[in-house]
This record gives sequence, C-alpha cells and structure tokens, in this order.
Amino acid sequence: MHPFKAIGLKLISALLFAAMSALVRQLGDVAPIGQMVFFRSAFAILPVVLVYAIRGELATAVRTSRPLGQLGRGLLSVGGMFTNFSALTRLPLADATAISFASPLITVALAAIILKERVRIYRWSAVLIGFSGVIVMLIPHLDVGRYAAIGGTAAAAGSMFAIVSAFCNAGTVIQTRRLTQSETTSSIVFYFSLVCAIAGALTLPFAWYSPTLRELAALIALGVLGGFAHILLTESYRYAAASVVAPFDYTSMLWALLLGYWLFGELPDTLVYVGATIVAAAGLYVIWRERQLGLQRARAAEGPPQAA
Repeated sequence: MHPFKAIGLKLISALLFAAMSALVRQLGDVAPIGQMVFFRSAFAILPVVLVYAIRGELATAVRTSRPLGQLGRGLLSVGGMFTNFSALTRLPLADATAISFASPLITVALAAIILKERVRIYRWSAVLIGFSGVIVMLIPHLDVGRYAAIGGTAAAAGSMFAIVSAFCNAGTVIQTRRLTQSETTSSIVFYFSLVCAIAGALTLPFAWYSPTLRELAALIALGVLGGFAHILLTESYRYAAASVVAPFDYTSMLWALLLGYWLFGELPDTLVYVGATIVAAAGLYVIWRERQLGLQRARAAEGPPQAA
C-alpha cells in the first residue's frame, strides 16, 4: 500500500477532469455537444491504448466475455457524458461540479434497489441529508414561475441536465460493480471510450461544425486530458483502499472553483457553497460508513481468535 502515491494520483486526476470540464465550458458556445463527446472519447482511447500497450495488457483491454454488459455500461456513460456536457455549457463550472456530487449518494440508493445491498438507516439518513443539499444548490438556478411557463431558463435546464447526469453516473458505477466480477479494468475503460466515441460520431450528420485550429486543439485536448485523468484515477485505487482515495473526489470542487474564477470570472451563489458543503459532508459520511462496515466484515470473516 502506498497511500501518499495514491492520493497524489487522485489529486492530479481530479485536476485533469476539472481542466477538461473547463474546456467543455469554453467550447460550449461554438461546439455541438455530440462533437465534443466524440473528441472526448475518441482521443481518450489513444493514451489508454498507449499505456496498456506499454504494460503488455492491450490484449486484455479488447477482450470481453460480456459484450452486452459492456454496451449497457457504455450507454449509461453516453447518457452521463451528454447531459454533463449540456450542464457545463449552461451553468458556472463550480455549480455543475457541485451538483454532480449527488452521484455517490444516488449510487447508495441504486445499490440497495438493484444490487440488493443492505443499507442501514445511517446511510439512508446521509442520502436524504445529501439530497437536501442538492435542493439548496438548485434554488439559485430555478425560477419557478418561468420554469412552469416555458420550461425554465438556461440555468434551470442546466441544473436538470446535471441531476440526470448524476443518475447516469450512479448507474454506471452499479454496472461497473457487476462487470468487475468477470471483466478487467482495462476492458471496461476501453469499451467505455469506444461506445461513447461511436455515439458522438452518430451526431455528425446533424450538428457538427468546422473548428478553427485553436478550437480543434481544444477538442483534441478534451480527449487527451480525459484519457489520462481516467488512467490516473484507476491507478490511484491500485495503491490504496477506496476509503482512502475516494474522499479526495471532493477536491474537484476546489479545482472547479479556481478554474471557474480564473477563466470565466465565475463565483458561485452562497447557497451553492452551503449545498455543496452539505452534500460533501453526507458523501464523506457514506465513505466512512462503508469503511467501517468493510472492517466489520473482515473481522467477521477472520472468526474468533483461536485459543492457545
């Protein structure tokens, strides 16, 4: 175990994902969502293939015994990516990032419903408290009168896209848990990128545009940043337990806040800070509770100490 190495990889991964989100925010005024999804996924395959080729794991990356399971996870990822990018083009960077923190809480609920995991009252309470934080974050973006009349402002629509993205990402986590029982991490990453790239390419006849050289470089950077961020994220869990690494997910909020202010002059509403703090606290409690339950299961598996 190398916890400091794991934490370092996680922090860099979070920064790269935040930088990728900032590029989506910047390109959102000119680039269609489908085109950004294609570049994010297609050019993410390059670093993934390169890393696994160097390791001699390329054959395992393309081999799968559950193609339909990989397709299902890929489609959930497609939904999550399209809606996340739609949220990023309509909301301040930090706001979209903060709302996405609802995903781990949704995962707890879906694990109880789909995977039949036993979730006790403590974690259900954390989920409910966390969702109250999401509602607090949504308040600045929802004009109730206009929302009822015309379907909402751009910010209201962006908030809804962010919520849908959180549900899709939670579903992706659940499907990943199923796949890891028989599939390698490399194959899951490879087919995620492949399915998303194909989905993005299917939008070519409808809404693509001809980017400038600078915009083309930014589109390619979406994929390269996303690919390396995904690799570093996966690597971080090789060097330490999930309970050590997962809390540093929330550094994404700090990176998003800094990049949003530096690049776009954005500062979140006070209610977004309050809601994000509630959601983060609930998420951290869930992580701590998962660790405690894991330790209890490990002690139970070892059995009572043997008499000398």
